[in-house]
Amino acid sequence: MIDYNHPAISQLIENKGWRALDTATALREAYNFVRDDILFGYNSDDTLPASQVLKDGYGQCNTKGTLLMALLRSLAIQCRFHGFTIYNALQRGAIPDYIMPLAPKKILHSWIEVKLEGRWLNLEGFIIDTPFLEQVQRAHPGTRIFSGYGISVACLQNPPNIFTGSDTYIQAQGIADDLGVFNDPDSFFSRYGSNTRGLKHIAYRWLIRHLINRHVDKVRRTGVDN
Repeated sequence: MIDYNHPAISQLIENKGWRALDTATALREAYNFVRDDILFGYNSDDTLPASQVLKDGYGQCNTKGTLLMALLRSLAIQCRFHGFTIYNALQRGAIPDYIMPLAPKKILHSWIEVKLEGRWLNLEGFIIDTPFLEQVQRAHPGTRIFSGYGISVACLQNPPNIFTGSDTYIQAQGIADDLGVFNDPDSFFSRYGSNTRGLKHIAYRWLIRHLINRHVDKVRRTGVDN
């Protein structure tokens, strides 16, 4: 999954000039790229290789994390995968109400941990792109504790999703179970499987996710319907 030697990954890094940057700056630039250039959306599967996520141009926690890990490993920045489950209720709003009953109560979730200056940092704030987040913020002015639209934070108007050399979060308040640290997402998904299986996965891949993505795009473009 972390195909960091793929030509598309290498070409992106060369085009951006990230190899010429110091470690902290390269990390920040890669993080910001995954957060905002790869839009929040739902891919066909949690186990896509990083190069496919880059090609898709959108992703969620697990797929965007795979891409970020590939970028970091190509830049020789040490990183690892931390798996969880989260309560699916935090997806309400991003997932339309008529689809929510099809989703399990808990879904697989992850963030990336990166070693910088001898410390392991938790990176989760890359999941939600800034234009989508800003639309949710506009719809809920003055709100602090918030759960919905793929966001679960203690302060919606000032979430800790900007990388400044410390941990970033955007869904962590909704974590249900800690499933441990893994060297790569392949190891995690080989143990825990995927969020959808069987006929439900077929329906998700070919129909449901497209309906969700259409709704997410509408929120990003026109705002939250009140």
